[in-house]
Amino acid sequence: MQKINAYNLTAFLFATIFYSCTSYSSKNSISTEPSKIAAGETTFTTYCSGCHNFRQNDIGPQLSNITKTESAEWIHSFIKNAQAVINSNDKHAVALYHQYKTTMPLFNTLNDSDINNIIAFLNTHTEQKIKDDTSNAIHDPLPQKIQLSNLVVSIQPIIQIPASSDSGKTPLARITQLGYQPNSKKLFIVDLRGKLYELENNRAHVYLDMAKFKPNFINQPGLATGFGSFAFHPQFTKNGLFYTTHTEKPNAAKPDFAYADSIKTTLQWVLTEWKADDPTAAIFKGTSRELLRVNMVSGIHGVQEICFNRNAKNGDEDYGLLYIGIGDGGCAENGYAFLANSRQKIWGTILRIDPSGNNSMNGKYGIPAGNPFTNNKDDIGEIYAYGFRNPHRITWTTTGQMIVCNIGHGNIESIDLVKKGNDYGWPIREGRFALHPYGDLNKVYPLPADDTANGITYPVAMYDHDEGKAICGGFEYTGHKIPQLKGKFLFGDIPTGRLFYIDVNAIKQNSEATIKEWQVFLNDSIQQLKI
Repeated sequence: MQKINAYNLTAFLFATIFYSCTSYSSKNSISTEPSKIAAGETTFTTYCSGCHNFRQNDIGPQLSNITKTESAEWIHSFIKNAQAVINSNDKHAVALYHQYKTTMPLFNTLNDSDINNIIAFLNTHTEQKIKDDTSNAIHDPLPQKIQLSNLVVSIQPIIQIPASSDSGKTPLARITQLGYQPNSKKLFIVDLRGKLYELENNRAHVYLDMAKFKPNFINQPGLATGFGSFAFHPQFTKNGLFYTTHTEKPNAAKPDFAYADSIKTTLQWVLTEWKADDPTAAIFKGTSRELLRVNMVSGIHGVQEICFNRNAKNGDEDYGLLYIGIGDGGCAENGYAFLANSRQKIWGTILRIDPSGNNSMNGKYGIPAGNPFTNNKDDIGEIYAYGFRNPHRITWTTTGQMIVCNIGHGNIESIDLVKKGNDYGWPIREGRFALHPYGDLNKVYPLPADDTANGITYPVAMYDHDEGKAICGGFEYTGHKIPQLKGKFLFGDIPTGRLFYIDVNAIKQNSEATIKEWQVFLNDSIQQLKI
């Protein structure tokens, strides 16, 4: 084993919360009262829709017909305390845990009436799940296993973030992103429940409390909803500008990007520009303005990443331009695949905007002239690249390569080398495999023989769900204190906590880099980072 001492804690922050629910089958105990069904739908949307739908399996199982297959008593118990049911060695509960590799949180805020209403709503969804011709499906897309390297990095705790949960509900905090001011190098960390912390002298203090400034702020239905991301302008210390994304309830305000009224809106994502009166102040005081607002079909795959190109210098084309990762909002798995993989729609794209401009449709930001689709009036000029399910993290290597970690659906997690104007495939592709966008998205298929005609750009690295469930990361190590990490692009997997890397010099288009696993050493032993 090659053990490396790290003098500073390299931050890998993997956090997620899986809000879900199920239903029951005991017909005598399921209400058909319209008011209770409506109340159940509201509660389901808040707590459950991030993991479940009625078409196909996602983070959790699809729930169509669940009231025909499970008893009311069993499902009531499972919603109330899934871990207790698993601990009782209930065969079905244990099987679900092994299949999805995660556990529903403790819903101690839901009373028996709330759960009964959820079940009443679920009982209205008794349609058949998708039937699809899967005869040509690939059972194991990537049979070769990721190899464990001899790389082990010693880490040590340096800070504990305050709990943000209600009544001790797990997780105690929902920490998902670490970033810094580009000039001062001050570190900041975001809790999805609404707070942006500054880290100083091994302590955390609240720099911005989103809920105090945005009365419509919500952090339900969980998963990535809430305070999504933040990015400081490269000249923050001079102009005091920084940017955030957060979620608000549906119809909180008129969206800049919407779809037909017949399609449900679960929430809205909002991009905000903030201007600090004093950029050196420990607590934000200043003004804000909304730049854009997007409707989303479900609570998943939102606007979880905004960033500036850290390599860009004053005078470069990219300097001061904000990149925005727009997920597909769960449109594909909810039956609206036509909202994605389009230059005329915003879902499943990466945008590039000029916050200081005003030539956008709403006049609140600029569309850079160098964007790839500005000359076609039918296309959205803000789009830089498209065809992503969830461009969860965006970064650049020291050689200027733009790298995106794209969270997959049923089989493949991928790393993409992004070029402006390129199509990365979702939802007709997942990784280097074909999908039926209106079929069972948990099945992948061989690429067609004439695939080059589709013009799709494929990942430079990928792994399947035998290895993990949701990619997180990453970044190229550019420090000097751990020479064994030089030349490596580091990333991880959220639910499993596994850590991976690829060699930066292997990141080449039309080629696939080999992924290797690495580990951390803490408290005299190798530790798992599993949530």
